[in-house]
Amino acid sequence: DLETGKMVRPSIQPPPTYTSVFGKTLVRLAEEDPRIVAITAAMPEGTGTDLFRDRFPKRYYDVGLAEQHAVTFAAGLACEGIKPVVAIYSTFLQRGYDQIEHDVCLQGLPVVFCLDRGGLVGEDGPTHHGVFDFSYLRMIPGMAIMAPAEENELQHMLKTALDHAGPCALRYPRGSGMGRPMDPAPASLPWGRGVRLRAGRDLTFLAVGGRVQACLEAAELLEGKGVLAGVLNMRFIKPLDLDLLKEAASQTEKLVTVEDNALAGGFGSAVLEALSDASLRENSVLRLGIPDSFVMHGAPALLYQSLGLDAAGIAARVSEWCGVGLA
Repeated sequence: DLETGKMVRPSIQPPPTYTSVFGKTLVRLAEEDPRIVAITAAMPEGTGTDLFRDRFPKRYYDVGLAEQHAVTFAAGLACEGIKPVVAIYSTFLQRGYDQIEHDVCLQGLPVVFCLDRGGLVGEDGPTHHGVFDFSYLRMIPGMAIMAPAEENELQHMLKTALDHAGPCALRYPRGSGMGRPMDPAPASLPWGRGVRLRAGRDLTFLAVGGRVQACLEAAELLEGKGVLAGVLNMRFIKPLDLDLLKEAASQTEKLVTVEDNALAGGFGSAVLEALSDASLRENSVLRLGIPDSFVMHGAPALLYQSLGLDAAGIAARVSEWCGVGLA
């Protein structure tokens, strides 16, 4: 301190949580658009909608432990020109599946589903892991699904979802973001488009959501052994960026899909379906994700490590697949 002459330990602010970024962005967008309302099911603090509640109490609805009602209520509001944002943990939105399909998607209503705690959530226990939403949502006609790689992308995806004319799901993890700089204002992203983060020669990672950063780190580890891996942040699980997928398939024979969702019916399955439909069966595809088993309790970092979905595990699995040792 220049005034007192005392040594002062600098304050290091932790990155904001995804939940807080969502809550603040929703409030900001609602200040610009009076049609936006927030709905949750007895989880205001857990979803960040408490910020919306405090700012817009007459536009906030907590329906209690009634996820089915939350979805149908949102559908009714959407029919009247309101823009409902339904914020529920990924695992608990499963309770409203019939309502999502029949009350929202069958009518093509613009309801935004914000799924907190996507992926492995650790200390909340096995009942709270959000590892099935890609699978149970992408099969519904008309449903769009996005997953941000970091917190700045989250604010843009929320804006994108609210600008979309149909049903849309946005899923993001529990906990702190990546510490990325935040753009001054949320803006709509190009619809259904991913982005290339790293060029590759030998293989290409197709990653979504919370596994994008792990793939970037895995690519660095592989480069040390002479394997040049490209990394795509696909952003959209549905609709898939078919142009970017075809470009990757033409540039590298080997493709690796990485997700924190169940492999059965998930993002990797969507990629395989798209490659088959485009008659691009000559590509070799390795799918990495949650295996066909329930994941038990534990810290997220340890759980991802145990499943081989951290950077080191991804690099080890890919090097084995390519016949290259990392030792």
